[in-house]
Amino acid sequence: MIANFIDGPLWYFSQAVFAIGIIWKILSLIVGKKKSDLSVARGSSVPGAIRTIFSRFIPDKGMASHIKLQIIAGYLFHLGLFALLFFAAPHVRFLDENFLGFSWITLPHWGFIVAAQVAFLGLLLLFLHRLMHQVTRLISSTGDYLASIITFIVMLTGCLALLEEFSELRLLHRFSVEIFLIYFPFSSLMHAFTFVPSRAFTGAWFGRRGIKS
Repeated sequence: MIANFIDGPLWYFSQAVFAIGIIWKILSLIVGKKKSDLSVARGSSVPGAIRTIFSRFIPDKGMASHIKLQIIAGYLFHLGLFALLFFAAPHVRFLDENFLGFSWITLPHWGFIVAAQVAFLGLLLLFLHRLMHQVTRLISSTGDYLASIITFIVMLTGCLALLEEFSELRLLHRFSVEIFLIYFPFSSLMHAFTFVPSRAFTGAWFGRRGIKS
């Protein structure tokens, strides 16, 4: 009964909430009410937008020395998670069978283990820094901690689900993923989709004024 609910109604509901929530958030950013810019243009907004989207991947030299831990941990987590999401064999097989209809080269088992350890290390370092550093602790909300905890649970249950002889572990992983999908559009996790339009808007604003951001 529970398995049918997790694999059926809850799975489709979580996907609907995830998709509708993301579309709504992005559209609200793009078509939201904006003030008219009456200033005289001193440059082009398009190159500024494109430049800022990519330049933000490289930390500012003036700040890098002060946030080395966040930079290293951030890249460890995001790159490790990216590898797990899109190159772990179970995920590629799932996408092939349920959404895309095609597959690609996957990580070997040892590659999956390495990517998982890298992602876990980055996430734990970021969580501990948020918890222990005075400034980040003050500016962090309950939602920030909750997002980290849910992400950790999803990753942990995903690793456990590799023991395919235990179907309960697969159900536990899918259930955690469904909670993740439902929570995603209403949390700080949305930065995975909004960082591009956010950077583009900032870059366009500066670009129009002839400022390199």
